[in-house]
Amino acid sequence: MSEVLLNHINRYVELDEGIAQEIAAFFSTLKLQKRQVILEEGSVCNQLFFVSKGCLRLYYLDDKGVEQTIQFALETWWMTDIDAFNKKGKSSYSIQALENSEVVAISKDDWTLLLEKFPELEKYFRQIYERAYAASLFRIKLFRLSKEEFYHLFRDSYPGFIQRIPQKILASFLGFTPEYLSELRKKNESK
Repeated sequence: MSEVLLNHINRYVELDEGIAQEIAAFFSTLKLQKRQVILEEGSVCNQLFFVSKGCLRLYYLDDKGVEQTIQFALETWWMTDIDAFNKKGKSSYSIQALENSEVVAISKDDWTLLLEKFPELEKYFRQIYERAYAASLFRIKLFRLSKEEFYHLFRDSYPGFIQRIPQKILASFLGFTPEYLSELRKKNESK
């Protein structure tokens, strides 16, 4: 299991070495190639992913067949279709690696056992979900800004994304056309 994950857990709850090794047994490591899809829309979602290295995106196809990116995950972020994962149901989204990545995965059944066996991890995951929920609310608020203000705030808040995410996918996330995003970038470079 990834040391990155254990270090991340230790930022929120203290684990002794023996417990850390037991926890590690619940996870498996997956190496992903750029553009590899690890969850397809319509398939049963049975895994929760922690990004040790790389970048993932969560997206769906709209009525016109256009990909709509709604979430990214860089190093130390978690990703899944949480509703489908909790219900062991069909996913409404797909998850794709945007670059060569390494993720640590846990199945729904193992996740349930993990939380039963190590109640201190309930605190860890509660804090992670609280942060994710706050980020979702913040994103909703951003949609009230002008497109240009939205881009600037996103760029300033998450500079790592701007450099790592392909323009077409970033535009999809921001709700822009790739051409409009290109115009914004050129306008900012000229300043």
